[in-house]
Amino acid sequence: MNENKEQVETEVIENETETPETVEVPEEQTKEGTEVPFDSASEKFASLDEEFKAKMEAKVADAEARAKESEDKFLRTHADFENIKKRLEKEKYNAIDYASEKFAKDLLAPIDALQMAILSANADIEAEQLVDKLKEGIELTVKAFNKAFEKHDINEVEYDEFNPDFHNAVMKTDSEEVESGQIVMVMQKGYTFKDRLLREAMVSVAN
Repeated sequence: MNENKEQVETEVIENETETPETVEVPEEQTKEGTEVPFDSASEKFASLDEEFKAKMEAKVADAEARAKESEDKFLRTHADFENIKKRLEKEKYNAIDYASEKFAKDLLAPIDALQMAILSANADIEAEQLVDKLKEGIELTVKAFNKAFEKHDINEVEYDEFNPDFHNAVMKTDSEEVESGQIVMVMQKGYTFKDRLLREAMVSVAN
């Protein structure tokens, strides 16, 4: 009886001292609810940091390229503007310097007429014919001047009535043909250029 009791106790003690079996945990459970190792997290954050830096560097490079392109466009536009400005300035001064070129060309015809009149005066002809030639040459010269004046909007002052804005009364004359204060004789013609007075007409007026 005692031997059986000792044998049972011995079996119980042996059962209690046996190593328990290892329980396998599913892979899904090991992923969830477990801490990530420190080294793995550091590598993950380092990878994200490098990706962020690469994106930012790409954006900075793109912004710098666009800024450079805008600067080049501005410099080219500014250079074109300066060239146009210089050309316009040159054209303006040329226009001022040569503003009278057309008028000067139109004055060549009266000069030609005067030279022809001088040549005719040197010809071996009779005095009466010489006077006629000189008169003809002077008339041609006056016509050429009037034509040039008309072309450039230079006109004679009108003499219908005395106008102190266009007429300068240099003397008074007794006259029964015109009323007092009106023009009796034109001593020197006056001229206007468009709407501007070039020279007053010198006239005598009636007492």
